[in-house]
Amino acid sequence: MRLPDPFTPNLKVDLLPEINQSPHVMSDFTSPLTALNLKAELDAYLKHRSPHSFINGLRNRLLLASPQQDDVSKYNMAAINSLVLYVGVQAIAQAQAKGTQPSAPLTPSAPMDIFQHLTTELDSEGRYLLLSAIANQLRYPNSHTHYFSCVLLYLFAESTEEIIQEQITRVLIERLIVNRPHPYGLLITFIELIRNQRYNFWEHTNFIRCAPEIERLFSSVAKSIQSSMMRT
Repeated sequence: MRLPDPFTPNLKVDLLPEINQSPHVMSDFTSPLTALNLKAELDAYLKHRSPHSFINGLRNRLLLASPQQDDVSKYNMAAINSLVLYVGVQAIAQAQAKGTQPSAPLTPSAPMDIFQHLTTELDSEGRYLLLSAIANQLRYPNSHTHYFSCVLLYLFAESTEEIIQEQITRVLIERLIVNRPHPYGLLITFIELIRNQRYNFWEHTNFIRCAPEIERLFSSVAKSIQSSMMRT
């Protein structure tokens, strides 16, 4: 598979034929939801977009039932990862059944209700785990990568809380400052975020320029991307 350079100016990712292809998921990623008796209720909400009591109580059901002293988090991380992937898979399937692209455009829907509600209602720790689970799906071009890229960008654009936009930026940037190669979907998402004026990324000075070293980091990443785009 030879892919177009992600640094190509005005690259139309939604025109790549690969984004209509779903990756093979070999693991039983629904088992954490089944273990929490969440799957049946989740399926019902995704189908009917009700009852609202389901998403109102979802945050607490993602907490560990009996947290131990050596637990890394108070949240059930397996359940969060499972929830994110399962909701995305179902959203893509629903869109394909209607003959539309799952991200064209992202509109209020049962899947986005879940993502937006959790993004708003979770505390910083839980939100970071949720956004990380989404960012983990930004891989090679496929339907999952494209959908979750659009979800992150949609959450950034629609949020009225800068802490949410800051954490979205964090989960992307901490994956970009490691040694290359970087996942294709990660690059596409971050390039779109910093270049598309819809997101007003560079106006978020509260976290972009919160400290000299952070400002230098963003400046370095932006210059690296700009340099790569000029070479294409």
